[in-house]
Formats: sequence, C-alpha cells, structure tokens
Amino acid sequence: MLSTPPLSLYIHLPWCVAKCPYCDFNSHALKDELPEERYVDALLADLEVDLPRVWGRPVVSVFLGGGTPSLFSAAAIDRLLAGVRARVQLAPGAEVTMEANPGTVEHDRFEAYRAAGVNRISLGIQTFDDAQLKKLGRIHSAHEAATAIEAVKAAGFERFNLDLMWALPGQTIDEAVADVERALAFGPRHLSHYQLTLEPNTVFAKHPPTLPDEDAVIAMQEACGERLAAARLRPYEISAWAEPGQESVHNINYWRFGDYLGIGAGAHGKITLPAEDCIVRTRRKAHPRPYLKAAGDRSFIAEDYPIPERELAFEYFLNRLRLDEPIALAEFEARTGLSAESIAGPLDRARELELLITEKRTGDNGAGQSLRRTARGQRFLNDLQALFL
Repeated sequence: MLSTPPLSLYIHLPWCVAKCPYCDFNSHALKDELPEERYVDALLADLEVDLPRVWGRPVVSVFLGGGTPSLFSAAAIDRLLAGVRARVQLAPGAEVTMEANPGTVEHDRFEAYRAAGVNRISLGIQTFDDAQLKKLGRIHSAHEAATAIEAVKAAGFERFNLDLMWALPGQTIDEAVADVERALAFGPRHLSHYQLTLEPNTVFAKHPPTLPDEDAVIAMQEACGERLAAARLRPYEISAWAEPGQESVHNINYWRFGDYLGIGAGAHGKITLPAEDCIVRTRRKAHPRPYLKAAGDRSFIAEDYPIPERELAFEYFLNRLRLDEPIALAEFEARTGLSAESIAGPLDRARELELLITEKRTGDNGAGQSLRRTARGQRFLNDLQALFL
C-alpha cells in the first residue's frame, strides 16, 4: 500500500552567462537583462498550482538549481524563499541549497544569500586546471574558483559542496588526482565527483573531444576514490562523497524515491497520492519565455501523468540502486504500492548474476528483508537496473 515519503522542493533558475559545450540541462545563455522580479513572481504562482496535492506535508529540503542561480541577486533569492515559507511548511532545520558558479557571484553576496535562508552552497568548480576550464567552456579561472570557496567559508557556510568533473579531454590520472587534492585542501565535507560523458544534443556530442580510454577511466576513478576515502569521505552515492552526516538531504530524497515539487522552467516533479493510489510525474514548460507567459493564467504544466504500474519497479530501482546502502523490501512496497513478490523474478536473476545479495535480520519475515548491491553490482549498475524494466 502506498505511503507518502518525505517531500522536497526543486526550483529551477534557467539562465547562464554562457552554455557549456557538455551541458544537456535546461539552461539558456542570458542575452538580455535578467527578469528577476517577473521570474520570482512566476515561481511563486507556479508553486501554488501543486499545493492542494501536498497540503500539510512538511518540506525537508529546497534546492535552487539551474542554470546559474547565483546570477540572481540576494534580494531576489530572499523574496523567493520568503514566498516559499509563506506557502509551504518547511521542516525544522530544512536544508536549503543553492548552486553557484565562480565568476557569477560577487563574493560579498554569499553572506546575503545566507541571511536570505540559504544554508548550503554547491559550487560548480569542475576543475582547477585553467586549460581544462577553457576546453569545458567555463567562464571562471582556477584562481576565481579558490577565491569563491574561501568566500563561501568566510560567509559562515558550514555545509558546502564542490562539484568536480573527471575523465576530461586529454586528462591524465595524475591530473585528475591533482584536482581532487586541490579540492580537499579547502576542507569540503561533501564533494560531487562526476565523470564527463558526451550527452546527446550538446556541442560535445556534435564535435566530440578526445577523452581518456576505458582503462584510463577505470584507473582514474580508482586513484581518485582512494584519495577521497583517505580524506574520510564516503561514496554514499555513485558520484557523491561525504563525511558521515554531511550527505545532501535533497539528493538522498531523490535517490530514495521520495517526492519533490518541481517549479521553474523545465522543472520535473514527483508526487505520491495514496488516496488516488498513484504516483504522478510533472514537468513545467521548458523555455523561459512560454514559462513566464504562463504566469498570466497559471498554465505552467507541460506534463502531468501517473507513472504506469509496469514502470514503477524500474523507476524505483533506477534511483534507489545509486545509493550505497541496504534497500528494505518493505520500503519498496511502501514507495511503489507493489508487492515484493512482483519483483521476485528480477531479484532471482540479480542474485544469480551476483549483482545483489539479500540480507535478513533475525526475526524478519520475507517483507522485512533488505537488498544490497555487490561490488559487481556497482560496476555493472546499468545492467542491474535494467533487470527491472
């Protein structure tokens, strides 16, 4: 039987100074003046559209992503978050994260963001190599990255994340490890470590750079992982490392198949409706122009549909298997409304292939069993997830 999981709020701010050649996110190079006031008004009107579906449920985390949210002034972020607090119940100590890019933030603005209610910053560093930054189309330098990190710390943010990319064009193992070393010198308690991949409909897809070969990629991942582990960071998710207790609340809610409201141009959402025995997916109009125009009649929604029952198991495990933690079958039943017996076939096959193991605590019945992916399951994660299609 379906139960309501924790609820988060994602807010998409779609503008960037320039579109990076590897980026497939819904982001748009800013060509005119940023329409701060109009966009904040639209976001708050958008939030009200889905409120009846989540009325009374506390929001455990808010994430301002993009695009480049740090293009917005602290005053605009303050008005936005005040409007959010007036419309939804934020849980005590709710995590409020804002993405920021070096080179788009006046450094004294971080204190004002913190005063507005942001309590976690995620900085898009990507690399500390100036030559690589140019290849990636980034507008900041390594020096500006370091200055921005120090500004975040000076503003009093105890919780901050650094984004790093690896397997960059022509990158060596030593260069990848050097990036990790440079990042760790700033003492982050959370670090996102993403492999560069060539995504469809990007500049890099049309004009692909020369990337490290598969053997180099594996060696790079292992070498960087050893250094991160030596710094007492744990890979709680396939591309996220953190000290115990410093994991991203917002991202963990995604991976545990939690609910989230998605507002802003192109934002996606997921809402569990036990009374209707369904889980709905939502998506907002993608381009900023039609999205802003929709504020007049609140026609923000581009898609709103229940997830078909046949797809629920795959969607659940597509997310859940990213986390390095046991998966209770009871949680699977509560989050999807399906029975554990409905996935007996894929589970048997996953165990046969040594991709998953079953852990049983004393006194548990079958529904109380937990699943855990093996090292082999992590290496062949795509194959493991595909078993539930």
